[in-house]
Parts: sequence; C-alpha cells; structure tokens
Amino acid sequence: MTKEKNLYFRFYGLISFIVCGIILLSLPRADSFAQEDNQLVGLTKQIIESKTNDGLYAPFDELKTIYFKDNKYPDFVEFLKSLTLKKKEIEPFVDYYIALTRYSQLKYLEEKQNWDEYFSQGNTYRDEITAAAQKSIDATGPKDALWVYARLLLWQFHKDQQDVLAEQALADLMSSVSEYSKEASDPLPIKNAADKLLSYGEKSKSRELYKIYVSKIVSSDIKDDQLKNTAEDFYKQGNLELSEAIYDVYLERIIKSLPKEESTAVLIDIAKLFAYPATSALGGSASGGKNEGPNDMLYAEKIFNKIEELAGKEYFNQDLIYLRAFNLEKAKEYQKAKDIYVDFVQRFLADSRVEQATYKIGVICAYVLRDIKCGRDNFVKLAEKETTTPYVISSLYQLGLLSQWENDLEKAKGYYNKLLEKAKEDFSETLAMAKERIKEIEEARPMEYNIKTFLDVSLKGTELTGDMQKLSLNASSYILNKGKEVIITSGAYVPESGCMQVELQYLWSGDLEKTKPPLEQLPLSPSFATSYKDLGTKLINLVVIAPGGILDRNIDMLDVY
Repeated sequence: MTKEKNLYFRFYGLISFIVCGIILLSLPRADSFAQEDNQLVGLTKQIIESKTNDGLYAPFDELKTIYFKDNKYPDFVEFLKSLTLKKKEIEPFVDYYIALTRYSQLKYLEEKQNWDEYFSQGNTYRDEITAAAQKSIDATGPKDALWVYARLLLWQFHKDQQDVLAEQALADLMSSVSEYSKEASDPLPIKNAADKLLSYGEKSKSRELYKIYVSKIVSSDIKDDQLKNTAEDFYKQGNLELSEAIYDVYLERIIKSLPKEESTAVLIDIAKLFAYPATSALGGSASGGKNEGPNDMLYAEKIFNKIEELAGKEYFNQDLIYLRAFNLEKAKEYQKAKDIYVDFVQRFLADSRVEQATYKIGVICAYVLRDIKCGRDNFVKLAEKETTTPYVISSLYQLGLLSQWENDLEKAKGYYNKLLEKAKEDFSETLAMAKERIKEIEEARPMEYNIKTFLDVSLKGTELTGDMQKLSLNASSYILNKGKEVIITSGAYVPESGCMQVELQYLWSGDLEKTKPPLEQLPLSPSFATSYKDLGTKLINLVVIAPGGILDRNIDMLDVY
C-alpha cells in the first residue's frame, strides 16, 4: 500500500470514528429507554392484574404522564388501543384516556401553532373525543369516578368549542355529580369538577359542587381539627370558595360545642385571615400580623357579624373594630364602614388612628352618602386641632373645596390660607393643590373642570346619576410606603351599543401626584400609576362620561405610611 493510500485510509477512519461518536452521543441513552420500557411493562401488568376499577386510576395516570411529557399523543392512543386486546373490561378507561389524549393533543397543536396537522386532522380528533368520552359514559354509572371525569371532559371540550352543546353538557355534568355524590364514597371527583368549573369562570356552578363536596366530607365523620386543617389547606392553595364552605361547617360545629370565649377567639382568627389588613398610623397591624394570603372582605364581615351576634359589640377591642371598619371600606361597603368608624372614634378617643378614621368618615359622608353636613362636621373636628398632621391638612383642603363649590369664596380662601400657614414647607402635594385653588379664586376662574364635575355629581347628583354601581375603582395596593408605586384601575359597565365601541372620557381628580401616563393624557386612560411623598390618606376621584352623558362616579382611598 502506498504511503498516500495509507494516510487516506487513516484519515477516513478517524473522520468516521468522530461522526459515529457524534451520532451515538446525540441518541437517547439505552438505559433511559430500558427504564421507560420497564415502567410501561410494570404499569401494563398492574392494569391487567387489577381486580377492581379503583386500582386502575393510578397506573393509567402514570401512563398518561409518561407519554404526555414528550407530547407522544398518537403513540399513547395506539398503546391504549392495544390494552383492550389484553383485557376487555378496561374499555371504559381506555375510551376516557383516548378522549383525554386527543383533547390534549388539540391543545398542544394550538399552542405550538402546528396548523397543518390541526386543520387536516382536527375534525377527526374532535370526533374521537366525543365518541370515546360518550362510550366511557355509557359503560359506567353513578358509582364510578370515571363517569364524572368523562362528563367533565365532554363539557370542557364543548365549552372550548363554544358550540351549542356546551349548555346541555354542563347540565349533564351537574346532574352526574349530584347522582355520583349519592352513590359513591370518594369526594375527590366532585372537588376536581368544581375546581375546573371555577377555572372556567362558572362560579355559581362551582359553588354548588363545593357545597356537595363539603357535605360529603362532613358526612364522613371527620373530626373538628381535621375539618379546620382542610379549610386552612384550601385557603393556602387560594381556593377561597372551598375554604369558606368548609369553614362555615367548622364554625357551626364549634359555636355549638365550645364555650363562648373559645369559639369567639376562633371566629376572630378566621375573620383576620380573610380581612384586608388594617395598618395603624404607627406602622403596626390591627390584625395582629396579617398573613400573606388572599382576602375576601365580605366573608370576613360575615364572620365579624357572627362575633357580634355571639359576644356583642362590646367584645370588639380597638384593633378589632378598626380592622372591621377598614375591611368594610376596602369591600366598598361604605355605609357600614362609616358606622363602624363612628363607633371606633366614640369608644377609643385616645387611639392614634382616630384622626384617620375621622377623616374617612368625612370623605364617606360627603362624597359617597351626599351628606355635606356630616362631611363638614368631621373635617372641622380635624381642622380645628392645634397640631399639624396629614389629616388636619387634608381636612382643611376638603373644607376649602366644599366652600368653593358652594361659591363661598372668602370662606374657601380662608381654609386654603390656613392650610398654607400650618403646612409651611411640608405636605407639598396638598400644598400645591391648595395654591392652585387660591389662584382660581383670585383670578375669578372656575374651579378645575375634573374636580368641579366630581363635586357636582357627588354632592347634588340624584340616585340615577352617580350611584357608584356602574363604575369600579381599585388599587393594586391600599397600604403604601412613601415612594412606592401604586396602580389605580377603573372598570366601566357600559350598556350594549351594537358593534360600535363606546368612547369614554375619564375625569380623574383628587390626590393624583405624578401620574403615569401624565395628567394631560388621563382623560383617555382608564388606569394610571403614581406614588406619594407625603403620609396620610390619599383620595382618588373619578367621573366617567359616555356619549350620552355622565355614566357614573366613584372614589378610592389609599393609606401612605
């Protein structure tokens, strides 16, 4: 062999070795294939040897996990069909999992935008879903969890398709769960169906199923501590519907079984759990250290009512009564919030939060309840104080606004000047607004349009104008540190107008500070972001105008510490 040929073959061999090595490294390892094959064999054996249907759920779910993790939907369908050749009795499970697999496959194709397969095979997969799910339903009954799961899958499919069968599928699902609850002992399928309905926005239907689920748990002789732990677990998961339903049963039990002092203490803990946390002016928490979990202010008030019924109003200490008022305020239950704040102020005059509560009473009276006298009386209580606090300064500004709106300009100017005198160089945000109002008076200009419109609608509007039912107003947080950004969002409930989009004008006013987008763009914006340099309660006002006139008004209050 010539030297050149020898070099050629040695070079060729080296290249071949490298290429083969790259190919081998790129292939899945043989041991991973072997491990997966062993799993499939083991799970198949479990299914074939299972004596009851209850023993089939776990291995079928494990099989689904193995195939779904790599999106091997067609392979799983073929595997499922092969199982029925080995054991005819498992056909209802095979049919259900074929339907579930095709459903998941369609979702995957949509997500990956694989439109070629989606449009060429989509109708075939849809037919398989409905046919296989219905076969599973026909082969099972009220004692079988699979019966509920197949009904649930069929409803999901029709709901996603938004077809005419969705309503009937929902009715069938609700009926099936009701029958299942009477026949079967395992409540988990009921909860799973309720969870799915809730995720689709079917709140009333999910609530019905959660009640059935709770009744199943209660009828299983579960102990009080276990019931409480179950409610806490669902709270931590963010499932408030279910948590509250179980807490209701738990509370009914302990009120009957425990002494009044013990049951009241439990009620207080649960009220604090669901209430919006109320932070004192000193930076402490009236709730005694609020959790980080979700809130349901109306449910918290339901528990506060139970405490009052059980132990009376006198049982509420200053922290608890303040928390209740604050929670009602954040639930937008302003009349009730005002009444509880009044009770708080009357009973705990020395409390550091009295000024804040008094200011909020004034705001609610004047701008929500249209009771100018009540509003002014509370602002005057603060304005006459010798001290200079955020609430004294804000009350002077509100008194100036009310007088300016009533065209008592000398009185208004007097309040504004007193504000400037007391504020000095502090409270720059309120100071700037007061200076602008003084300029309006001195230059004989009308009050700034947004503020004037809000005052008109709030103070002399009728129940049909500005009833605060057609406009929501919410903040990303109601307890802020100085400089922390907060997002204010509104939602207008506009009557149907055919295919035309209704153009709305947003008249924001109050303590806006430096908004994003800037003030000049706010008339077109249903939301904005801002932050505050000064402490105190910040009042946000909004009037929304539709083509036909004023749609509604609303307020919100933020507390800066």
